[in-house]
Amino acid sequence: MSPHAEAVVMGSGSSRSTSLRKVCSDHCGGVNWLSLSPDGSYLLTCSEDWTARLWSTSDQRCCMLFQGHENYITSCHLENDAAYTCSADHSVRRWDLTTGGCTAVFKGHSSIVNKVLVTRGCLFSVSYDRTARCWSVETGRQLQEFRGHRNCVLALTHFSSQDLLPEPESDSEQVRDFLVTGSTDCTLKLWLVSDGRCYRTLRGHSGAILCLALDTANKALFSGSTDCTVRRWDLATGEQTKVFREHQGSVICLELVSPHFYSGSADRTVKCWLLDSGKCVRTYQSHKRTVSAIRYHSGICKCVWIHNQLLYTVSHDGTLRVWDVRSVLEQDKETPRKDSQKGSLTRLCNNKVGCMWGSQPQRTERSSQAERELGEQESIELV
Repeated sequence: MSPHAEAVVMGSGSSRSTSLRKVCSDHCGGVNWLSLSPDGSYLLTCSEDWTARLWSTSDQRCCMLFQGHENYITSCHLENDAAYTCSADHSVRRWDLTTGGCTAVFKGHSSIVNKVLVTRGCLFSVSYDRTARCWSVETGRQLQEFRGHRNCVLALTHFSSQDLLPEPESDSEQVRDFLVTGSTDCTLKLWLVSDGRCYRTLRGHSGAILCLALDTANKALFSGSTDCTVRRWDLATGEQTKVFREHQGSVICLELVSPHFYSGSADRTVKCWLLDSGKCVRTYQSHKRTVSAIRYHSGICKCVWIHNQLLYTVSHDGTLRVWDVRSVLEQDKETPRKDSQKGSLTRLCNNKVGCMWGSQPQRTERSSQAERELGEQESIELV
């Protein structure tokens, strides 16, 4: 563990507790993304050092190193039987979790691949080449290309019409799969996976769409943007139903944990909102260095994940950090609520798809300056 990161005090009023459990600094470059296996046994991280690493959630130890990409890795996705990574080398790779060997290379994009998602036997990817693509996980063959955005595609998520209907209705209607993409052209697009056709375009943002999150139980889609807003959309009609405007910087990641959703921003805050009313009920605010505070992340926090009362974060500082959030979750339990979604917390977290801050994860003079500025913020307090 880093000598600069022994603990972080989090709390509200007089209620405070030590939350930082462990710092894993095996990567030699900034960590761009984090993915949790469906069974919760492993974590996958990917880095600007051109490698991905597999971690056991039981002891947070690195148990496998994946090497083979020819440039930095932008994002990753972990299944119980395989790991998937995408890279600035224009490719997506599948890895064997037992041997660490690469078992397939998906090639077709002509620029940086930004995000990857695996669901229903298909692999979806989005790229700076303005396209999204669908591949067969089994054969590696490209099945569909989604073309229509006027600029880079940065974020994606997937849902089925079956997810939006009650069980009796879903049995009687033909199931249609949809891919949702967000772009720097300020639009979101819903695509029919079967034929690659654009089904609907959602307009309202005035900046690039960096992240997406689905609330299928309420037939809603959330999007975060460089215009500093989060917007909620009705998936059935495509109408914009609410705009959340409290952030002062780009919204870089979203996470849905019913009855709340969380938004992380370049303004150095994470905000907690109520799904039903849209009210902001909690803000995690960074503060300047104080005597009682110590460093936790010296870089931009890129991705967060919650599992078994532990919060996992990865950052530009090259670390994976593990936080104990039992006290925060216990406080939430004290407030009676009616959950709007079924399934475990891990399953709900799998709905979130975020995006890194900035156009690409390479270290530039501008991003280095941002990291230095953020490094001065050395404590987190719940306010």
